[in-house]
Amino acid sequence: MNVDVLWSNFLDQIKEELTSLSFDTWFADTKLYKLDNGKAYIIVPMPIHKKHLIDNYSQLIVEKLNDITGTNFELVLLLNEEIEKEIPQKIAAEKDFIPSGVPHNQVQSNLNGKYTFDNFIVGNSNKFAHAAALSVAENPGNMYNPLFIYGNSGLGKTHLMHAIGNYITENSNRRVLYVTSDQFIQDFIGINKKDEAGTNFNYVDFFKNKYRNIDVLIIDDIQFLGGATQTQQEFFHTFNTLYNDSKQIIISSDRSPDDLKLLEDRLRTRFCWGLTVNIFPPDFALRTEILRKKIVAGNFEKEIPDDVIEYIASNIGTDVRQLEGSITRLIAYSTIMGGAEITLDLSIEALKDFISKGMGEKNDIHRIQKIVAEYFQISVEDIRSKKRSSNIAFPRQIAMYLCRTMTNESFPKIGTEFGGKDHSTVMHSVEKIENEIKVNKDLANIIEKLKKDIGVV
Repeated sequence: MNVDVLWSNFLDQIKEELTSLSFDTWFADTKLYKLDNGKAYIIVPMPIHKKHLIDNYSQLIVEKLNDITGTNFELVLLLNEEIEKEIPQKIAAEKDFIPSGVPHNQVQSNLNGKYTFDNFIVGNSNKFAHAAALSVAENPGNMYNPLFIYGNSGLGKTHLMHAIGNYITENSNRRVLYVTSDQFIQDFIGINKKDEAGTNFNYVDFFKNKYRNIDVLIIDDIQFLGGATQTQQEFFHTFNTLYNDSKQIIISSDRSPDDLKLLEDRLRTRFCWGLTVNIFPPDFALRTEILRKKIVAGNFEKEIPDDVIEYIASNIGTDVRQLEGSITRLIAYSTIMGGAEITLDLSIEALKDFISKGMGEKNDIHRIQKIVAEYFQISVEDIRSKKRSSNIAFPRQIAMYLCRTMTNESFPKIGTEFGGKDHSTVMHSVEKIENEIKVNKDLANIIEKLKKDIGVV
């Protein structure tokens, strides 16, 4: 099909999906230049169109092109003046790019092949980080540079970083290096070693070749550079060299750049040049999905019932490693017990020590229950019970409201901690208290008092 005819059909379909203002602003002056090697080269009138169309309409464009052609195309948006200059360079860069220096097949990437985008489980808590990581993998050095991923241990930062590296190495000749900050420190210390000639030139050359003659640097746990002043200086120079050469830098930490107080200001500033994304603890739905995927991947002989999965998701915590480890422990316990059937009772017994380690001494929901119970002079057992008398039911609703507003826990998780209440019961309680405090000043004051007693949860 002629590209002009194809694009005319495309615009006719797009026009039906948009308001006339949106269509006239973003699509009316576009043109399909050509379809080549799985890419659709589209001419746009101004630079702003590039970003806006990719950010807001890329999925729609791909879907409509697929409807017309039966093929999914990667979008390449260009200005008229870029046609002759940029297209040959872009194709050459993506197909034939082999950096100078060490041959590609000699690069030790340190990547773990088991971590990919395909087996990264996406939920509300990590979907932004996942999308950003995939964007970087598809267009390293150009989209978000540096990419800074932060969050608590065990939430998937390392998985995403390896997934980026594996994607890049599988789809290009770019050289990728994954290291921890500890490895970077050790390599830097090695510069001071002397060779047989009594010099350190070989070690310096090795270091610079390893960290600067690459296309993608992935460095994990950057917070451990804190206190290593000379190493920070070297990393600063390495960062600048790679960044100025449009090489991709990906960094992870257990805290945001602003909270890395032991790192130099000039480093923390550079970490914010690109995109900073946070991975949040997985909610109940994502924890459940992680467990189910672990069970499928493990190909276990024994079936694990839904109530067991929900029990684990509600009680183990948010560390993905601990969630996956709980399944391994449960299967092992069942085997040791003579192949006993996996039931909820067996699971509670098998995981009682594991759960206490995962949850720790402090449980935010339990703490809130205790403080609310003390305020209303009832017991925590009353709050978790099925008693419906007003002197218990109302404090229970307040406690549920505080758990929902002061923690990141899901409705199902909160319901589990309140004696196995259904999530709809929790939702109703939260909504009731929200509406009540708008018209009842006394209740609003009580809520504020309880929040102060609870503190930052």
